[in-house]
Amino acid sequence: MPTNPFLSLFGRSPIGPMQMHIAKAHECAAKLNDFIDAVIADDWTEAERLQQEIAELERAADKLKKDVRVHLPKSLFLPVPRSDLLELLSVQDKVANRAKDIAGLMLGRKMTIPGPLQPSFKAFVSRSVDAAAQALRAMNELDELLETGFSGREVTLVEKLIDELDGIEHDTDNMQIKLRADLYLLEKDLPPVDVMFLYKIIEWIGDVADRAQRVGNRLELLMAR
Repeated sequence: MPTNPFLSLFGRSPIGPMQMHIAKAHECAAKLNDFIDAVIADDWTEAERLQQEIAELERAADKLKKDVRVHLPKSLFLPVPRSDLLELLSVQDKVANRAKDIAGLMLGRKMTIPGPLQPSFKAFVSRSVDAAAQALRAMNELDELLETGFSGREVTLVEKLIDELDGIEHDTDNMQIKLRADLYLLEKDLPPVDVMFLYKIIEWIGDVADRAQRVGNRLELLMAR
């Protein structure tokens, strides 16, 4: 495998820490599956425990983000522009932030999901988490991309991963549209304030997938340079 001489001189940092960061962001988002199960079961003790786990994971991701920013070399010998890595890091961080927002709001209001919406709601959350998992898979190839100088089969592999990520995000778009339409049909039988916050949570769950897709978009920009 070709080796980038700059990586030999300066090591793989900060790529390893950035991969740790996206892994933590994904872990944070993945907890939403169990959290939603607890909400549907009306188990607020378990929901609170999971919300605290999500908040702790988000704080851990935030600490990793700050560590990368502090230790990111200012050297001209970085294999990619420093500004691009910082932007990628910021996009990754938004996945964890949104997962924390969702759990915090739903717990704080002890939100309930109407029975007819529960299966599609769970599927929507799961597919959004799939997007975060796919972003993690793509990011885990970044060190290999650098070693090969953004060329060869590694680029083809990452492009395939990003295409799959785009497909997952497209799925969540369609699921979000359907879920909103189903909620609209139930509006007249629900408290208006509850409906308003349900629409907000549906939007935020879609944000998880959207922000994961942006990780893929930033990787594409790195490969295009």
